[in-house]
Amino acid sequence: MTSPTTRVPAASSRRFPHLGESWGGVGPVLLVSVCFVWAFASTLTDLVHVWRTNDQYSHGFLVPGFALVLLWLRRDKFDRASARPALVVGSLLVALGLGLRLAGVYWYFLWLDTFAIVPCVAGLCWLLGGWAAWRWAWPAILYLVFMVPLPYRLSTALSAPLQSLATTASTFLMQTIGLPALAEGNVIDLNEARLNVIEACSGLRMLVVFVALSAAMALLTRRPLLDKLLLLVSAVPIALVSNILRITATGILHETTNSETANLFFHDLGGWLMMPLGLLFLAGEVKILSYLFLDPPPPSRPLRGPALQRSRKQPLRTRPPRPVATPARKPEKAPPALAKPAAERS
Repeated sequence: MTSPTTRVPAASSRRFPHLGESWGGVGPVLLVSVCFVWAFASTLTDLVHVWRTNDQYSHGFLVPGFALVLLWLRRDKFDRASARPALVVGSLLVALGLGLRLAGVYWYFLWLDTFAIVPCVAGLCWLLGGWAAWRWAWPAILYLVFMVPLPYRLSTALSAPLQSLATTASTFLMQTIGLPALAEGNVIDLNEARLNVIEACSGLRMLVVFVALSAAMALLTRRPLLDKLLLLVSAVPIALVSNILRITATGILHETTNSETANLFFHDLGGWLMMPLGLLFLAGEVKILSYLFLDPPPPSRPLRGPALQRSRKQPLRTRPPRPVATPARKPEKAPPALAKPAAERS
């Protein structure tokens, strides 16, 4: 009589018991990702071309990578057990994204076509995992906005006032330190040099980059919501101050060295050096906020569910009293023998 054969589980399933469950949801996600890339292939190609040719948006290559890193750092917030597809919300978001893309193609408005990526990705997140997936992935999805170039009209409208502000503030700073600077429009006249603050030097590029950096730092730091909002808003003055310092340093180099060194710093080295300076400002701001605003202590959570039942079943453990040392008792002396009467002695 032969004994029934028992199926021995594979080594991979014994070592990784949740491997089958984790790989079960990869198929739909991979299929949806391939369909998304195929649908937005032309838009993604245009975005890469803008990132390569326009220095103002060269940081776009880093945005998708940072979004993936942010998803990995927040992986503990994804509750797979409660993940359920939300068809209504997901379909509405996907329809909104497709509508924006059709409108951008019809009116030749590139910004609508590229911005349609964000609601489509959000809709796919709701379709795959519902509220549980959105609660995990919403910071990474919203961060994709920074890879989309600004509309041309908005970029042009911001460049002119930023040019005027950079020229005026840099001239005032040069005059304060003793340089013979005079502003004529967007040109700063020195003794033997003329600094032309063109549209590319308005500071809009630094503004876009520093807002993206501030948003990334706000997402990575574990600070209260007010601190994160202050960190995000402070990107605007930090970008403006960094650009003003770059123009002022160029004027100082024109007066102290030659024009070739000053132009090299203004066009090449200045842009690279302003990034670490901005990060230093952001780090200093985080340090100051840590001293100004103290984190409240976490509230004590009451016991619920099984923990409360276990606490009720278990008796209270009382601490036994400490033994008190008592002094050793001395042995009692026997009473002296009574004297016998005289009649007995005789």
